[in-house]
Amino acid sequence: MALAKELESFFDVFGELEDPRIQRSKLHPMPEILLVSVCGVIAGCDGWCDIEQFAKQRVDFLRNYLPFVNGIPSDDTLRRFFRAIDPKQFQRLFSRWSEQWFGAQLTDRTIAIDGKTLRGSADGADKALHLVSAFASEARIVLGQLSVDEKSNEITAIPALLEVLDLRGATVTIDAMGCQHKIAQQIVDSKADYVLGLKGNQPALHEDVTTFFDNPPAQAALFHDEQVDKGHGRIEVRKATTCTEVQWLRERHPKWDSVKSIILIESQRILGQHSSYEKRYYLSSLSGDAHQAQAAVRAHWAIENGLHWVLDMSFGEDQSRIRKGHATANVAVIRHAVLNAINRIKPERQSVKRMRKMAGWGNDVLQDILQALI
Repeated sequence: MALAKELESFFDVFGELEDPRIQRSKLHPMPEILLVSVCGVIAGCDGWCDIEQFAKQRVDFLRNYLPFVNGIPSDDTLRRFFRAIDPKQFQRLFSRWSEQWFGAQLTDRTIAIDGKTLRGSADGADKALHLVSAFASEARIVLGQLSVDEKSNEITAIPALLEVLDLRGATVTIDAMGCQHKIAQQIVDSKADYVLGLKGNQPALHEDVTTFFDNPPAQAALFHDEQVDKGHGRIEVRKATTCTEVQWLRERHPKWDSVKSIILIESQRILGQHSSYEKRYYLSSLSGDAHQAQAAVRAHWAIENGLHWVLDMSFGEDQSRIRKGHATANVAVIRHAVLNAINRIKPERQSVKRMRKMAGWGNDVLQDILQALI
């Protein structure tokens, strides 16, 4: 049991989770269930039966951490446990643990907020689960997530997620769904800045900002930044234009008194003889530095490539058939925790998917990832 102390910090946080089981029926302590499940997800298990069988094969390894006096919990035990535990509490504990372990290490403080639907989680009349996640873009670390209630939407979930995050000094980026003056004010009150996508869901604001950039006043001070990327036969040109003269906007929309700059991003993509062009608009509390604005907008898309795409391609999240009760939301938390650990230690040219395979093949990589997690 020499390695058991390594689990203390992990269970200092997750040990607060309320165990829904009847006391007399507990053959397996909650830490053993969590450890088996985490190791199974690390090693590429797709469901409860996989996790049980994997744990039985690695029981000697697992006993380096915890005793497992009654052996490995069955797939039914795992299934019932994760269906029953409170997902909101599990998600809050994850956010606290993630900030504790990763927050202080982040030099980049761009935090992207975005939602993802777990398509395979739909079950009969029950809709697929939708999660809103907070992602530290540069470090590729998940800082928190919150499931969206079936009768609600991201507008109500985002403020609740922001409440459990330490936003001080960060720049928070959210797409147009989060472009709400209350969300903007909440971010500023948390001593952070924001860059919020602006589209037709705010029609008056959108029209005013687009009209301004279509015909800017002659005396308006505009700031510009241009970046060009080339690769795989594609050329992408991105131009950022910002303006800090926004008193007129605050007067026309007094609830948006936290806005300090407006942003226009023009993107042109050229592939062979074909090209596309797009304009996107943003509201921000940043000072108006066009290079900083461009970096924040670009960092936001890391949540698609570095989180949502990885969860689908490396974890098979959209194909997962874990979908009863609260299990879908709770296993999503474990996937996020495992992804954080893998990103923390994996070599630059190694893939997340291969790291999971290697953990399934032998104990060395499994132990490295587990130690990065705990």
